[in-house]
Amino acid sequence: MSSANHGLSERKKQILKAIVDAHIEGGGPVGSKYILQNQQLTCSSATIRNEMAELEEMGYLEQPHASAGRVPSELGYRFYVDSLVEHYAMTTAEIAQINNLLKAKMGELDQILLAASNLASNLTNYTGIAIKPRISTVSISKFELIYLEEDHYILVAVTSTGAVKSKHVRGGISVTPAMLYRLSASFNQNLVGLSADQITLPIIMRIESEMGEDAGIVGVTIKTVYGLLSELDQGEMRVSGINRLLQYPEYSDVGQLQELLGTLEKKEDILDLVSRTESDGINVVIGSESEVKVMNNSALVFKPIVQDGKTVGAIGIIGPRRMDYAKVLATLEGLSGNIANMIQANNQLNGGNPDGGNENNYGIGK
Repeated sequence: MSSANHGLSERKKQILKAIVDAHIEGGGPVGSKYILQNQQLTCSSATIRNEMAELEEMGYLEQPHASAGRVPSELGYRFYVDSLVEHYAMTTAEIAQINNLLKAKMGELDQILLAASNLASNLTNYTGIAIKPRISTVSISKFELIYLEEDHYILVAVTSTGAVKSKHVRGGISVTPAMLYRLSASFNQNLVGLSADQITLPIIMRIESEMGEDAGIVGVTIKTVYGLLSELDQGEMRVSGINRLLQYPEYSDVGQLQELLGTLEKKEDILDLVSRTESDGINVVIGSESEVKVMNNSALVFKPIVQDGKTVGAIGIIGPRRMDYAKVLATLEGLSGNIANMIQANNQLNGGNPDGGNENNYGIGK
């Protein structure tokens, strides 16, 4: 955002940045005396007070008490993140921890995202999140049915996102390897590329017709396909370091903290927020900018992980509105680069599957 759009002089920007930085570090209101002592400003204390008063009138600062200093408003934090935040130079130890993630032997995307969110939480001292977003258009690109016992088999599916998923099926129906081979061929002929709502009754009836006297196996297997697609559509979120929230006075109100913890536990609201995001850059959602009401006193920063043009996951940080944005942004940027490298390496190792090497275990892709 340009200063012309906000009418902020360079001095106002400098004062606002100093107040935000001080409030992030200490959590309390910041007065003109602090600005005068800690900033290289060639102006009087009275001038600084006037500038702070104008910043307050413009909506960038708030005065919690009549005799206190100022704290940044939500608008002040937004301008800080968009225009004033400085690049955070990571320490050698922090860089080493992030680089060590690349050396870890993790085949599953879930494991990679969770390990990254754990590390993000440790490095920033906030709560980390690992997300596999909702994908309403997910479909199956390949099916295979694996015989185990007379009434027990495995449905294996490669999804349109490249993930390999499997489900054990016990339908109370006697099956043979030949029957499962025929049903696999029919599924690959009739169901590939279809989302759950596109698998209609006429399609199911066509598969039953193709199976002839073995049509009884179709219903229970289709039900399993629906269940698998439904799970993929729901998305997933895992939280790391939730106890770190207790360190910040913003969460000293037990009622507000319980509401936030409930939101993190239910996950749906945050999953919706991340899943609807189209930007593949780092997203910063501050306070009431979020549709999640209990986030008014908090901020959510997250970075989608994109592979081959598709968002396969996201890592993020939840903390107080006065979080150390410079460090959080640098941490997520560094981690996301390593995650992308790990996924690419796994894809090369596992034949294009970002969720690990299960496909060869089941024969898919051979």
